[in-house]
Amino acid sequence: QVRLVESGGGSVQAGGSLRLSCKASVYTQSLAWFRQRPGEEREGVASWNTWGDTRYADFVAGRFTVSGDSDSHTLTLQLNNLKPEDTAVYICAAAHVRYAVLYAPNYDDWGQGTQVTVSP
Repeated sequence: QVRLVESGGGSVQAGGSLRLSCKASVYTQSLAWFRQRPGEEREGVASWNTWGDTRYADFVAGRFTVSGDSDSHTLTLQLNNLKPEDTAVYICAAAHVRYAVLYAPNYDDWGQGTQVTVSP
């Protein structure tokens, strides 16, 4: 089982930026960020694998950037131009397959999440 620890959440005004980090306890082939907004189902945000492939949800629209480091087992999500509708718990996930992309059932292990709150 992979232990995942997220950090970097917080509160910002619309248009602001945050940087989220996820530290995995061991090497995994794919890491991703999902989010759960109040009253909504969990949705994929961005994924990365150790071959450098990245995928983004359509709503990201160029505002977020995901990057990973396979040596340190870390995943980073830079959030720019945040909107109130980005308010959510952001959750890191790990998969043992190469192309896990943003399909939640592909992921085996999940972190506890970090809260991002964006005010108007």
